[in-house]
Amino acid sequence: MIFTGLLVGGVLGLVLQRGRFCITGAFRDLWVSGSWRWMTAFLLAIAVQAVGVTLLTATGAITPEVPTLSVVATAVGSLLFGVGIVLAGGCATGTYYRAGEGLVGSWFALIAYAGTAAASKTGVLAPVTTWIKGLWTTQLTTIPAAFGLPDWVGVLALVAAVALLVRWQLRLAADRPAVLQLAPQRTGLNHLLFERAWNPLVTGVLVGLVAIIAWPTSWASGRHDGLGITTPSSNLVGWLVTGDADRLDWGVLLVLGILLGSHLSARASGEFRVRVPSATVIRRSIAGGLLMGVGAAWAGGCSIGNALVQTSLLSWQGWTALVFQVLGVGTAAYVTLIRPRNQRRAARAAAASAASSERLGESEAAGALASR
Repeated sequence: MIFTGLLVGGVLGLVLQRGRFCITGAFRDLWVSGSWRWMTAFLLAIAVQAVGVTLLTATGAITPEVPTLSVVATAVGSLLFGVGIVLAGGCATGTYYRAGEGLVGSWFALIAYAGTAAASKTGVLAPVTTWIKGLWTTQLTTIPAAFGLPDWVGVLALVAAVALLVRWQLRLAADRPAVLQLAPQRTGLNHLLFERAWNPLVTGVLVGLVAIIAWPTSWASGRHDGLGITTPSSNLVGWLVTGDADRLDWGVLLVLGILLGSHLSARASGEFRVRVPSATVIRRSIAGGLLMGVGAAWAGGCSIGNALVQTSLLSWQGWTALVFQVLGVGTAAYVTLIRPRNQRRAARAAAASAASSERLGESEAAGALASR
């Protein structure tokens, strides 16, 4: 049954690649442009999965365990992870699917991320992870439970809030001017899947549906969890290094499936191309991958395990992680994008002002000569 992980990962890789579903971009747009377009798609994926998990739990198909909140580990780890995904140019799944598209920088980030995650979870850095997780522990599990409410009430509130966001985005989309479309070169399903641009909201729904399917298929294999990237990446490294077949589980096949699915999708759409970045970008990608691995290990999950899956369970860990990942992205975006942009604008404004003053001076001098 573990081979269903490869299938689910392959479908997820295709959806991510063709839908351009980038969690890093969703978080970054909040700070850089103030756009909620992709963040709404991400929250929609969470809401769809929350409904599915609630139904699966009610039928007894799965019985998810919600972790208790470790405040310092979740907050600091998620902040580091948020900074790391900006430097790496993609989150956990984003790094996998971009590696499948041929981005060499993502390969460096992926190796650093998986290696550091393994070191932090089961290797030489594991004692540090254990110490961090023990600094401030609580008994908090789900947000509704903290207020004495059943989880389904929280799910209804989440769905209602996301529905309002979706409605807002649909209105904004209706007000946008029509974009000129090139004549399609393909027809039928081939055009819809591999040529036409996918709607972000549709992509969000598809990601949520894949996340729902992941629960029973993973459960059937003996792995009692949904989508996850960090622990499977760590197990993949452990399997490659030690040959321990026990590490080769549904999750490992899931991440390999994402890589394979995104690669085949990029090939089919004509978007695959090996792109070698500059040495500066490679160094930044490695640094980002290192922060991602450490941060995700400390926080107990990445942008998928925490920000997508644990949030659908309405866990304190998931929503705390999501907030601090967004803050980490904002911090890195300010340093690498917003501040340089503001400095360039200030420099252009100063140059324009100086040029205007110079022209005014020349005009006044010419007027003085003419009046003599």
